[in-house]
Amino acid sequence: MSRIIKSGLIQMSLPLTEGEGTIAEIKEAMVQKHLPLIDEAGRQGVQILCLQEIFNTPYFCPGQDASWYASAESVPGPTTERMAEYAKKYSMVMIVPVFERESAGFLYNTAAVIDADGTYLGKYRKNHIPHTSGFWEKFFFKPGNLGYPVFQTKYAKVGVYICYDRHFPDGARVLGLNGAEIVYNPSATVAGLSQYLWKLEQPAHAAANGYFMGCINRVGTEKPWNLGKFYGTSYFVDPRGQIFAQASEDNDELLVAEFDLDMIDEVRSTWQFFRDRRPETYEKLVEL
Repeated sequence: MSRIIKSGLIQMSLPLTEGEGTIAEIKEAMVQKHLPLIDEAGRQGVQILCLQEIFNTPYFCPGQDASWYASAESVPGPTTERMAEYAKKYSMVMIVPVFERESAGFLYNTAAVIDADGTYLGKYRKNHIPHTSGFWEKFFFKPGNLGYPVFQTKYAKVGVYICYDRHFPDGARVLGLNGAEIVYNPSATVAGLSQYLWKLEQPAHAAANGYFMGCINRVGTEKPWNLGKFYGTSYFVDPRGQIFAQASEDNDELLVAEFDLDMIDEVRSTWQFFRDRRPETYEKLVEL
């Protein structure tokens, strides 16, 4: 019996930005802009929906303004509780990336996972934090300290990798070893230095580990930072590394696709990468 999953990704541009309202107003405007597409996902019967990196704020990391610390919130907390209502309403698993405040000075780039009955299952904290070329994330985020968890949702075993994480194959492999069937990578990435990697690294992770991936990017430009154009093109990729659904470069969009999780077993029965691993030879990978 096939295990057909219908999944959705939302890519979104800013309705308000710095200087156009308070931080609370900017966050609320972004949530309000998402809600029609979240409702549309529910109407289409989406079973697992993922939002973009720090979905309810601008990507403020091109600056180093400590006032944005005030946009961080607890996880679970007000935004995850609000999204849990939609998860329960539509029986839809949701991956909700936000700026997390654990306590004073302990701030993380985090994604909460909410099950289809509205239950908070846990969170992933971005492990690899860039600090280069306008992506000054170490000013805002501590490195994650929760490892690479996989969450048993109503529909599938789900893992999360966030943006810059995708440049590191090690965590992607651990997610596969931990049992992930679908890995979601919410991102904020602009045209330029790494654009050619957008459709290279994640299909490679999917093929090397025999799982599906849902990869989300923002759209538009964000003032006053003007880091560059967020080029969208969110996509789904299968365990053979083939992209089978893709969003536009410029538009706010809900991308919906159906796929069969049984393909994982089919692919892994051919490519026995997990069987043929030689972890006893990989000591170099964990040297400090």
